[in-house]
Amino acid sequence: MKISVVIVNYNVKHFLEQALLSVFRSGKNLDMEVWVVDNNSVDNSVEMVQNQFPQVKLIANKENVGFSRANNMAIKQSNSEYILLLNPDTVLQEDTLSKCCEFMDQHPDCGGLGVRMIDGKGKFLPESKRGLPTPAVALYKMTGLSNLFPKSKVFGRYHLKYLPENETNPVDVLSGAFMLMRNSVLQEVGLLDEAFFMYGEDIDLSYRITKGGYKNYYFPGTTIIHYKGESTKKKSANYVKVFYNAMVLFAQKHYSSKMAGWFAFFISIAIKLRAFAALVWRFLGDVILPAADFALVYLGFFVIARYWEVYNKFVRDFYPTEYYVLHIPIYILLIVVAVFLSGGYDKPSVFRRIARGTIAGSVIVFAIYGFLPKEMQFSRAILFLGCAWSILALPLVRYGIRFLKTGKLLSSDISTQRIAIVSSKKEAERIQGLLVQSGVQYAFLGFISPDGNKPAGYLGSMDQLAEVAEIFNVNTVIFSASDVASGQIMKSMGELSDLKVNFKIVPENSLVIIGSSNKNTPGELYTIDINFAINEQHLKRKKRIYDSGVVFLLWLFFPFFMLSAAGRKMLSQSLAVLIGKKTWMSYTGRADIDNLPVLKPGVFYPAEAYKGTVLESHISLAYARDYSVHKDIQLMWRIIFS
Repeated sequence: MKISVVIVNYNVKHFLEQALLSVFRSGKNLDMEVWVVDNNSVDNSVEMVQNQFPQVKLIANKENVGFSRANNMAIKQSNSEYILLLNPDTVLQEDTLSKCCEFMDQHPDCGGLGVRMIDGKGKFLPESKRGLPTPAVALYKMTGLSNLFPKSKVFGRYHLKYLPENETNPVDVLSGAFMLMRNSVLQEVGLLDEAFFMYGEDIDLSYRITKGGYKNYYFPGTTIIHYKGESTKKKSANYVKVFYNAMVLFAQKHYSSKMAGWFAFFISIAIKLRAFAALVWRFLGDVILPAADFALVYLGFFVIARYWEVYNKFVRDFYPTEYYVLHIPIYILLIVVAVFLSGGYDKPSVFRRIARGTIAGSVIVFAIYGFLPKEMQFSRAILFLGCAWSILALPLVRYGIRFLKTGKLLSSDISTQRIAIVSSKKEAERIQGLLVQSGVQYAFLGFISPDGNKPAGYLGSMDQLAEVAEIFNVNTVIFSASDVASGQIMKSMGELSDLKVNFKIVPENSLVIIGSSNKNTPGELYTIDINFAINEQHLKRKKRIYDSGVVFLLWLFFPFFMLSAAGRKMLSQSLAVLIGKKTWMSYTGRADIDNLPVLKPGVFYPAEAYKGTVLESHISLAYARDYSVHKDIQLMWRIIFS
């Protein structure tokens, strides 16, 4: 057999489906076998492979055995000339496998091969070609010197940016997302080291290939999409720790003990710095907008109060300092908190929530003002004018942010996707139906013909895609994989990469629309009935407030709750709920559909309220999709008092 393709999967069913479709298209003229090793996914990946790809050789593990061990399970059973390790969040071109096998045939010194990779927005992924992470290279990477001098052969060795993107060259390290190797070389140098649970195994194997006297090549003769972020969340603190610990393991294995010690020291510092930077960045991201609101509203209050005390004939004296440094800041803080609770700081910004929060905060401020002693009631007029200013000022901040981002002051909701669909008429109707059923907010602009023809009613043809995107201000293009070849999709992505256009692909006969805006974000996935209200930030916040409120009620009236088993159960779990380790209501670990949003473990679960009814098997879906605090109250009441 010519080639064995090995894909390790973990809870990315829809991306796996797309990857397999592209693999079979790419290898249709090759003597090929395909292995999927599933690491105990809970999203019905195994059933999907069994039903849709019966030709795949499937290994369904009962536990997550890690990337290296899972790959080795398939490699040990393969007798092909070449072995390809492929990530499930990838898409191959129609000629990728044939071109790569041809290159390997023509270069007997090639032990491993990597290809040009782009992200879901068409941008080149620099990890397509990498250098060996020696202590010096790691130091240059961690200190930022590699970014300051990317073309330097000294400082730029981490991603080898001094090597041309479109030129074939030997490289030190192949990416585990696409790693084609000779089976004979693997038998000689060894399979993946299972001490690497996740990350680092590709570096270790690449290094052993070169130590065995073979070369690793970067081959840009074909391109693949690597969505990145679906199999792993690369911006998380856990990723940083696991990845850098894998680098320490690599150093301990291949470097002298002294050098490995220095490497481990630098890695330890890097983990701490990255973790600290992540915390600071997250904090700044959370507070910068409320702080801007606070500053702008305070400026308005200050100007109004100063003007009032100077020019109002009824004010006989200046207001005391405490009015400016204590009273006004407290009033503004109450308004900002009300905006927060209203969802005014969720993304994307919704002016309705901002206005609702500002008005509610103003009402609260006036209510509190009315209970203050007379000596602390300085001016209702200033309070009224200041609150009116806040209602105007907060939208001004959002408009300013919008202008900085888009260059436009007034526009439609920036979260709305302006979509054009590249497909035949038959597929176009199906894709439109998927969009409607998924509930995605979008403005449909029209269809684009996948060939050179332009049927009546179409915006243009495939070769006019760039013009259409620019003229009609398209920000999202959806390709039908049934009508457009993967190679053509990737070519178009490259041509439009400067137009800030997002790209999605609808796999053949699939009910999902897959895409990703950039290399650092998870791939975006639209599926029927996957619009869960419980994913909305303002509802998550309300659920958290409800959880805490119930805890305080429990503690206040605890003697009454001691009288029932359910009440005693609630009291025993109240502290865990208060600190956020649990929530009062959640669904069971056994979700009744794929990919339910993650919730904290629950003290109760919705199905308890409907035991023995036909609703029991679907209640988790309904709970996540139609969530409200009122639903929590109803379910808990039914469970406790039924």
